[in-house]
Amino acid sequence: MIRRLLPHPALSVLIAVVWMLLVNELNPGGLFLALVVAVLAPLVTSRFWPDRPRIRFGRDVLAYVAIVLHDIVVANFQVAWIILSRRNRDLRAHWLVVPLELRSPEAITVLAGTISLTPGTVTSDVSADGRALLVHALDVADPEAEVARIKQRYESRLLKVFR
Repeated sequence: MIRRLLPHPALSVLIAVVWMLLVNELNPGGLFLALVVAVLAPLVTSRFWPDRPRIRFGRDVLAYVAIVLHDIVVANFQVAWIILSRRNRDLRAHWLVVPLELRSPEAITVLAGTISLTPGTVTSDVSADGRALLVHALDVADPEAEVARIKQRYESRLLKVFR
């Protein structure tokens, strides 16, 4: 019964939390509406999700979130320094092809989103077979090292989170 009512419980919790953050006020009406949307949205879309992603919540997820937040803050300062130091004529922009070990569409989406959230990089495309990402990097001295950093820092951790 609960599985039918909440086909994707983690998504329901996420929707309710994001809704309440967007409302920015804790009141009974807002909480009720958040719960209604959090239950109805996954119910309506559940037929589009035949297989549920297997996510291992816990220490691995927390470590991943901490690393991503740290990298976002550091990258903001790096991009600000690039802009303020007026060395934009010396930028070493590169297109990077990041081969993927991840196979789950959800995990690939999280990786692509993580790369795009980090200032100075943006994921532009996923290969048709889902085995590589095309990433544009603003300033990279060694493209191979940057690909290795993305794989080691993000993808290896996502492999643990998404079994």
